[in-house]
Amino acid sequence: MQVFRVDDMTCGHCVASITEAVRAVDAGAKVGVDLAQRLVRIEPTEADASELAGAITEAGYSPVLVENPFLSEKAAGGRTGCCGCSG
Repeated sequence: MQVFRVDDMTCGHCVASITEAVRAVDAGAKVGVDLAQRLVRIEPTEADASELAGAITEAGYSPVLVENPFLSEKAAGGRTGCCGCSG
């Protein structure tokens, strides 16, 4: 999974644009967006992080790869462990 922080993503139109851009480079990718946290989570099938970031940039946004996506989920109150624990 690749996780990007996209601070200039502010509305539903932004979400749709980013999702469309990601799917243009990886049609089978699963894209999850947390607008409140400004996070885009992608499970790619073909594209690597650089290609995904490039697609988001081409759509007009400024993605920053989150090096440890588990820390992002923990900060967002998400499940991080295999059973939903925080470890």
